[in-house]
Amino acid sequence: MSEKVSHRGLVVAAIMASMAMIAIEATIVSTAMPQIAAQLGQLNLYSWVFSAFLLSQTALTVVFGKLSDIYGRKPIVLAGIAVFLVASILCGFAWSMPSMIAFRLLQGIGAGAIQPVAMTVVADLFPGSQRGKVQGYLASVWALSAVVGPLLGSVIIHNLPWAWIFWINVPVGLAAAAAFILFYHEEKHTRTVSIDILGAVLFAVSISALMIGLTVSETGLSTSAIVSFVLFAVSLALFIWQERRVEEPMVAPDLWLYRPIAAANISVFFASMAIMGLTTFLPMYVQTVLNQSPLVAGFALTMLLLGWPCGATIASRQFMRFGLRPIMLVGAVLVPSGTFLLTLLTPSSSAVLAGAGSLVMGFGMGLLNIGALILTQGSVTASQRGSATASNVFSRNLGSTLGAAILGAVLSWGLVHTTSGQAITTDQLRALLNGTGLVSGDAEAVRLALQDGLHATFLTMLLFAVLIVPACLFVPRDAVHKDEPVRA
Repeated sequence: MSEKVSHRGLVVAAIMASMAMIAIEATIVSTAMPQIAAQLGQLNLYSWVFSAFLLSQTALTVVFGKLSDIYGRKPIVLAGIAVFLVASILCGFAWSMPSMIAFRLLQGIGAGAIQPVAMTVVADLFPGSQRGKVQGYLASVWALSAVVGPLLGSVIIHNLPWAWIFWINVPVGLAAAAAFILFYHEEKHTRTVSIDILGAVLFAVSISALMIGLTVSETGLSTSAIVSFVLFAVSLALFIWQERRVEEPMVAPDLWLYRPIAAANISVFFASMAIMGLTTFLPMYVQTVLNQSPLVAGFALTMLLLGWPCGATIASRQFMRFGLRPIMLVGAVLVPSGTFLLTLLTPSSSAVLAGAGSLVMGFGMGLLNIGALILTQGSVTASQRGSATASNVFSRNLGSTLGAAILGAVLSWGLVHTTSGQAITTDQLRALLNGTGLVSGDAEAVRLALQDGLHATFLTMLLFAVLIVPACLFVPRDAVHKDEPVRA
């Protein structure tokens, strides 16, 4: 134990580096994708470059969390880094859009192993009184990556071949892997259990089918979407049947239904749905309806990234004093409060109001996410900690995906059913965003239609955010973190 403790700082650095690769991936790739897509062609597959990564990451997060409980954290996280780096190299050599999508799927598999297991390592290394502080550091990595990613992406795309968007991961990943190998010494696992392979396959198939259905139905309920949802329902039913009959299930029902974990996961699920709406639609509102520059829109969204680490830092330092339930409840109130400010936006509003809503939502998310993660990890034994942490990460990712699909559908409906009775086309919206192709009268009509559509979207976000409060009220009043976890 002493050897492991003496190197904890270096292990945390390795965790932060490995998490930074995943955190920066979305923003840096989104910055460069227009140029990449222009070279590779097949623009109709553009969105799948992002969906493929999230699909495989979400579908396999829970599986890798369980495997880390069986075989140990170190081999799983190292395997995840290896897969992620190989996929990053292959992405740089992609010769077509389908090949890029395939390599992004592989990259998502690596991310699905890295993220939950690295977060579990923190819980293994640090006692409850210190765990929240380190998790707060990890939260700051995500906030910093959201700011650095677009800047770094712009620099690379203007000065280097676009392949370096992906290859920049290689030195970071190799350094993280070396630190894990040299400085992370975990106790040998002696568990000999049968692996629920069928359960893992059925779970991955069901979640993949759900996410594919949500992705393809954003533009309308097609035959592909219906087939995907049917496959999801069938594979989910088979998965539940499988988990009830095996001795060592891949997803233990008693773990997921355990009251503290269920409350924590439900709260971050709804919070992620609301935050996805903020990050996706607030910049559009500021640029189009408020007629502000992209720089102002970026500053409004940056308030989220300022509030989030501040909330996470306070939560990590104060939860031992006030308890996890009060910390989570404050966050649960702040998230809908910030969302409510967004529903007050009108074409004559100041961008300051948009930034204030973003700041309040970010502060609430920092309190809520850290509290939920600490509660989840502290409610189980060490042998279940990987699975519990993975369930929390899975809930966040699924909430983001479902939120994007639902809110995108709400916006599409709003643009068709405007108060003026004039439906807005995709070409008109693109022309307004590009600042070309619309005369002043048409531009004003599109702005008013966007006001209606985005207002409906913000109201839907508020509904999601309000649901966080009853989820946090479900957290037991005596839910305090213990260094000797309660068995689920």
